[in-house]
Amino acid sequence: MRAQASVMHLDLDAFFASVEQRDKPSLRGKPVIVGGIGGRGVVSTASYEARTFGVRSAMSTREARALCGHAAFLYPRFHAYKRVSEQVFGILRDLSPLVEPLSLDEAFVDLAAAGLPDLEVDTVTATAERIRAEVAEVTGGLSASVGLASSKFIAKIASDLDKPDGLVVVAPGTELDLLRPMNVKVIPGVGPATAERLRRAGIHTVADLEQVSVEELVRLVGKSHGTNLYKLARAQDDRRIEPERETKSVSVEGTYDTDLTDRPLMEQILTRQATEVAARLKKNGLSGRTITIKVRLYDFTTINRSATLPAPTDQAGTIARLARTLLGELFTAGETAGGVRLLGVGVSGLADWIQEDLFGDDVDDEAEPDLPLPEPVRRPTWAAGMDVVHAEMGRGWVWGSGRGVVTVRFETAETPAGPVRSYAADDPDLQPYTES
Repeated sequence: MRAQASVMHLDLDAFFASVEQRDKPSLRGKPVIVGGIGGRGVVSTASYEARTFGVRSAMSTREARALCGHAAFLYPRFHAYKRVSEQVFGILRDLSPLVEPLSLDEAFVDLAAAGLPDLEVDTVTATAERIRAEVAEVTGGLSASVGLASSKFIAKIASDLDKPDGLVVVAPGTELDLLRPMNVKVIPGVGPATAERLRRAGIHTVADLEQVSVEELVRLVGKSHGTNLYKLARAQDDRRIEPERETKSVSVEGTYDTDLTDRPLMEQILTRQATEVAARLKKNGLSGRTITIKVRLYDFTTINRSATLPAPTDQAGTIARLARTLLGELFTAGETAGGVRLLGVGVSGLADWIQEDLFGDDVDDEAEPDLPLPEPVRRPTWAAGMDVVHAEMGRGWVWGSGRGVVTVRFETAETPAGPVRSYAADDPDLQPYTES
């Protein structure tokens, strides 16, 4: 930990949904849910208006509709989010050369490198307030929550304490006072499985965790995880802010309309995905040692299984064979019995060199599959939320589509809430809109 609260964590509030509300005046102050909006979809972001009904990120769209059926359900517009993200990161990089992106809407900033007159609490607090005001101005009113602390761990926790549009400063020396009453789930890496193991051992809060020896934690959750928990329970975090975060993994996954139960079919899907992953690795001059499959079951339980090679590879055959082996282990254990809704393959432990294919000839796995493969769920041509332009009415966005009809609301961020019109899906006067 540092002697000053010079680590800033900035998180744009309900980012995807907030951009949609900014650009679509008729949705301001109303519940908005962004994600895969079909029956098999998953919520990416919910506006705060939707969260009051219990909607949360990573929830199935089906459940979100049951909780908040009157919300606007929209597909993501990543080009719009990326544009806003670039504006925000420009502000942060003008402040400090040490900015570590975590995602489009989240970053750490090292204020010790910002050239401030000092790093006292009043100074860093005023700086954070100024940055939040600049973000709101540049992005057209989007809010950001900020945490200031002596480490990345505490700063990230702090930014989440007063959402939305909040600023929390954890003064040096008060970190444990903040942490001790909190549930152990606040610690990174403590998911449902680890939390259950700790609960069985009578560990519920960070204060409980602080009383446990490192040896006991290693016995409970393993050496690496246990050692990390021991340190974080004592607010010990000396990780540096890394301005250049390298790609950690390359992966492909798909969600399917019907739950998958047939093993040969799933093996063929993994083979196809492995071929796509290998192509991406080769395109970027990368290879990797760790092969992971991701399996999301019918009840939304997600299982990850990995195997690590002695040397990195970019070969589709090697990736596919290991992926199929991992899938076979799940079948043998009976863990896929209820059906699989999402299947994916990833490669991590990336390097810029390769070893010859460890399993020999790679040709077989690049041949055409023997079985007809289901396609992952795709967004419709006229996806709800997408930007469009009409020859007469001008710019708007897709309200909904189906049965050969597209319904559009004509409005932009700069206009009042606009009118709604419907057109034939093949109307030549209606086109997707892309900013030049």
